[in-house]
Amino acid sequence: MFKFLFPLALLAGATAQAAELTALEQRWLQAAAPVLAYSQTLKLPVDVIVQPQARPTDVPLAMGFDRGRCKLVLSLRGNPQAETMLAAVPAERQGELIEAMAAHEVAHCWRHAQGAWNALPAGFVEVGEETAADPRLLAASKALRASRREEAYADLAALAWTRHRNPGAYDRVHGWLETIRNRQTVARGGHDTRAWVALARDARRIGQTGAPFEDAAPLWREGPLQDWRH
Repeated sequence: MFKFLFPLALLAGATAQAAELTALEQRWLQAAAPVLAYSQTLKLPVDVIVQPQARPTDVPLAMGFDRGRCKLVLSLRGNPQAETMLAAVPAERQGELIEAMAAHEVAHCWRHAQGAWNALPAGFVEVGEETAADPRLLAASKALRASRREEAYADLAALAWTRHRNPGAYDRVHGWLETIRNRQTVARGGHDTRAWVALARDARRIGQTGAPFEDAAPLWREGPLQDWRH
């Protein structure tokens, strides 16, 4: 089970409960702090949870949902991904990537809070009808498509956040994200956001309202039409 749950107010400086947090956990929370502070201005119901031991399938940072609240879960202890996913990145550049990952996860919370989870962008209507001999395969395909859209939105939100908060890091963060998606993605799987990430290669294409989660929407709507229709 989870060991620590911290109010965001205490995590603003990422030094709360320092005796209970490892140096690595403190570093990740410090990098995520600007995103967590922003989530408070949006009144998002975010709790930050630190696991005492990662399970084999845990990623370092993830978003869960329980009883109307968003759970940002940090799973670093005993998790080899916590080091390997940033191993090729100089230490002084890792914070900007962790911050982008936090923005990705909090964007999921924002979608839930908006009541838009798994919903198509405004103005889109799916055409045609997907079929499969096995209804379970059909349900799985539709679930993957919905997951893919949400992951694409969160990726673009992370890039929009970077453009506004760390504009000088945009190319580096985009390049890292593109590498991750190219290396780890199963074609048309739930995290196959490569088409959307490619659209965002030029930072000038990100929306410019100054609200990162809203600025992700224009490019999200430009996602490949075949994804909306298959």
